[in-house]
Amino acid sequence: MPDAAAATIERTGDLMTGKCGLVMGVANDRSLAWGIASSAVAQGAEIAFTYQDVEAISRRAIPLCKATGSPIVMPADVTKPDMMDALFDRIRETWGKLDFVVHSLAFSDRYELAGRYVDTSRDNFRQTLEISAYSFTDVARRSEPLMTDGGALLTLTFDGSNRVFRSYNVMGVAKAALEASVRYLANDLGPAGIRVNALSAGPMRTLAGAGIGDARYVYQWVERNAALRRNPTLEEVGNTGLYMISSLSAGVSGEILYVDCGYNVIGMGVVD
Repeated sequence: MPDAAAATIERTGDLMTGKCGLVMGVANDRSLAWGIASSAVAQGAEIAFTYQDVEAISRRAIPLCKATGSPIVMPADVTKPDMMDALFDRIRETWGKLDFVVHSLAFSDRYELAGRYVDTSRDNFRQTLEISAYSFTDVARRSEPLMTDGGALLTLTFDGSNRVFRSYNVMGVAKAALEASVRYLANDLGPAGIRVNALSAGPMRTLAGAGIGDARYVYQWVERNAALRRNPTLEEVGNTGLYMISSLSAGVSGEILYVDCGYNVIGMGVVD
């Protein structure tokens, strides 16, 4: 269980004062969702949190999120409409509005991520696409009526959507679908002043990342070959996420923004 001090966030500004948002997918204090949430809280945002209703995750996520003073900390299974109904009813009753959403959700059977993509089962393909891609569209649909003054929707992706990464397999296909969804949602929701973007972080030592069989190898490879010769920090991802959900990016929508220390521009690895 995390130390409560880990959730003590120093107030550094007022950029997000008066803003209410939903952050989905916090597992612990190394989650990308937590990095973005803590940056937003430091700037005055009030946040509702969701977590996976699994004992190993909830015992870390609940005290971490509650320590921020959040009025809403709930489990949410995006495959169960009744749980999603309850979540958005609670947000409507508590705030009556929503200014931003951070969607940091993905899942696939870890045993099917090993080996060849061609061997992916039909059931795991459906489950992976539903949780990792469709859920963002469902959340966007539910959020639109609450974003009466416009808003920002942000999801988390990875460059496995464009290029082959070892042991990423069907998750890469799901992230490609997620990124395509960002573009279509940006067009659908733009007239309402709602911006839709994705943040593509480099490999991070997170609980989700640990589910990838070759995670350590991928992390080291990117670290050695990225333009900056390192991987991004949680603080860097958090601050970039803050930019994407704040007024600082008011003219940005339909974008996939990379925070990978420049790895996505590299065509060949370094000789040494």
